Amino acid sequence: MAKAIILCGGKGTRLRPYTYSVPKPMLRLGKRPILEFVINTLKSNGFRDIIITLGYRSDQIQQYFGDGSKFGVKIKYSVESEENPLNTAGSLLPLKSDLKESFLVVMGDHLTSMNLKAFFENHKKSGCIASMAFKKTGVPLEYGVAHLDGKNRVTRFEEKPIVQNFVSAGIYALEPGIFECIRERDDFAKNVFPCLLEKKEAINGYVFEEYWLDIGRTSDYEQLNETISTIDFVMHHSKVRGEF
Repeated sequence: MAKAIILCGGKGTRLRPYTYSVPKPMLRLGKRPILEFVINTLKSNGFRDIIITLGYRSDQIQQYFGDGSKFGVKIKYSVESEENPLNTAGSLLPLKSDLKESFLVVMGDHLTSMNLKAFFENHKKSGCIASMAFKKTGVPLEYGVAHLDGKNRVTRFEEKPIVQNFVSAGIYALEPGIFECIRERDDFAKNVFPCLLEKKEAINGYVFEEYWLDIGRTSDYEQLNETISTIDFVMHHSKVRGEF
């Protein structure tokens, strides 16, 4: 299976005060850090050759995961300066010589049950230089909506319709040619993908409905941590009682 890159260079400012002393991917969900869940998801989908890009408090991640052997994967690290972060896409530039074939990019603070293997296979079949995974979501409107024709005549009504959206999940499958659109400190969403569209390069979209969460707010983190901690507690005491 191809290499997978996990982006973990950010400072996690939206999750302060939790991230003042701990990098965001190392925040605990129950007994394990967020990043361990991400790595286990990659492993279960066949991605065992992993490169982690680091910046803020990188030593904590390296000390915990080491070479990855304890987690059934192989891990290499690419460490950038905390003072001069390279951003999501820019952090791949030092890895250009390592990425000669199709590769996967995920975020170190996102959780998902999406089939990453199917996503990557879909990318290979698409023939595109890049594929983006999109979470299908729906936002219900509070009011009824009228549809008008070109002459402002009412054609039909919808009562509190659900507006469908496709949210970028920060999961990408990329070809080595992507480096032609990556400059130092570039961001994928702001710089790289617009660059591809300007060059008339096709970007493949992969829509999924499985679980996905960007742990971007303290409320998200606290709620999820409480849920997983409760599950861990119940499982532990069930094992003690011999129920499992």
